[in-house]
Amino acid sequence: MDTDAPWREADAVVARVARPRFPDQDFPVTRYGAVGDGATDCSTALRRAIAACHTAGGGRVTVPPGNYLTGPVRLRSHVELHLAEGATLRFHRDPAAYLPPVLTRFQGVECYGYSPLVYARDERNVAVTGRGVLDGQADDAHWWPWSGQAEFGWLPGTRHQEEDWPALWQQAEDGDPVESRVYADGYRFRPNFLEFQSCHGVLVEGVTIVRSPMWEIHPVLSENVLIQDVTIDSIGPNNDGIDPESCRDVVIRRCDITAGDDCIAIKSGREADGRRVDRPSENIVIEDCVLRHRYGAVTLGSDMTGGIRNVYVRRCRIGGPGLYFGLYIKTNSVRGGFAENIHLTGLTVTNLTKEFVTCDFHRGEGDTGGYPPRVREISVSNTTVDRARRAVLARGYAHAPIRELRLSGVEFGFLTEADRVEHVEGLVREEVTGGH
Repeated sequence: MDTDAPWREADAVVARVARPRFPDQDFPVTRYGAVGDGATDCSTALRRAIAACHTAGGGRVTVPPGNYLTGPVRLRSHVELHLAEGATLRFHRDPAAYLPPVLTRFQGVECYGYSPLVYARDERNVAVTGRGVLDGQADDAHWWPWSGQAEFGWLPGTRHQEEDWPALWQQAEDGDPVESRVYADGYRFRPNFLEFQSCHGVLVEGVTIVRSPMWEIHPVLSENVLIQDVTIDSIGPNNDGIDPESCRDVVIRRCDITAGDDCIAIKSGREADGRRVDRPSENIVIEDCVLRHRYGAVTLGSDMTGGIRNVYVRRCRIGGPGLYFGLYIKTNSVRGGFAENIHLTGLTVTNLTKEFVTCDFHRGEGDTGGYPPRVREISVSNTTVDRARRAVLARGYAHAPIRELRLSGVEFGFLTEADRVEHVEGLVREEVTGGH
């Protein structure tokens, strides 16, 4: 086995994911009427600045120090939204501000819903950069109660997303046109913070993201995506950190993530809708990140019906008192899909409350569907794990085993339970030590 081959592939991805370039001209939002007093609505000023920048051929829309209240921000091609250090965009809490509905994905299913707080669709070369803060202002009284979880402010008798979900899921199963799936005004599907739909050339760099309604950074059907030096601190319900979905050529580097759900979750659509769109996520490099909280540090799925391949994770620091899993592959015969050519190396893992590597086909609906998943070619090398419940929990099906799972040069500290391995073909352990 050529153990260096995955990292040559990773280097090739890094080499071709180019940082978008923008014309050297600035469009300060204050020129268009924005006031950083935390009270003036700057939505129109931001919209005008972005339009002027786009019309002029592109450049930087700059936000100087101050607190700017705004509704959703729609990016256009060749526009870099740049937040200076000391600048904060605070987003309206009123859901009505995020209408009319736009094309989005909710839990892997396409629909028309509330606009993400920062949104682009069918654009080229878009960016959000700088040392400033994006504040979604979600809390136990705004957005988060829609999750239906009492710990996040939901009260019995109030509407929540799990009541609305079955209708969207059934429309997708029935193959209803996406245009007929409108779930905004009056519904309880929370918007993601930054979403890039079908874009080429995406950059998110330097900013801090806090208090998101739902997922923080969500590129969808996009290519040439670079996310670097971003700090995410948002521990609300389903507050995933970074979720590339059905994307190609993605680099995520030097990000520090404290999330309310998975830190980095790679996705590719869900069930019937994932099979309809049929776009995998592929060629994704995650490097030099700090992944602190809450469920999976690096997760594949559970919306992975379109498949995931060629994922490379290196030199990351993982762990904390509230982090569950290291590598978490979530699928079963209802979700289906595939995960292949997944490689991790040079990880430093401190504390996990559950397994370092988990792939359990019996999770959720178990083996009740007609789409057995394919998981193969998974490797972990040159890694230390100080504490976890187990090193590995891997359970395939007898009719669809997990194949080619390799641990090489992995040192475990304290483990509380023995590994659980069922229907795995080609499990290899080389120079694996510790685990007492």
